[in-house]
Amino acid sequence: MKLLVFGCKTMREGVLATAVFLITGVALVLIGMKVIPEVWFFPHIFLALGFLLLLFAPVILVSTFLLSVFPKAKEKLDNCDH
Repeated sequence: MKLLVFGCKTMREGVLATAVFLITGVALVLIGMKVIPEVWFFPHIFLALGFLLLLFAPVILVSTFLLSVFPKAKEKLDNCDH
């Protein structure tokens, strides 16, 4: 099984995952700050999860970019519909 199979679909999925992580992270941080009452450290849990998602969003985007710079990736990306 190949883990680093790169193509048009992988590029789209990486950008989509980054957007989902970013939006969900911002939503969790705002919910943790404004909505959740101070019961059993729930705001801290929401803030921690939100910040983790905000941290992983650029990591996914950068790793997708680094996969696209591999020598064989240019040939695979030339066949994509942009």
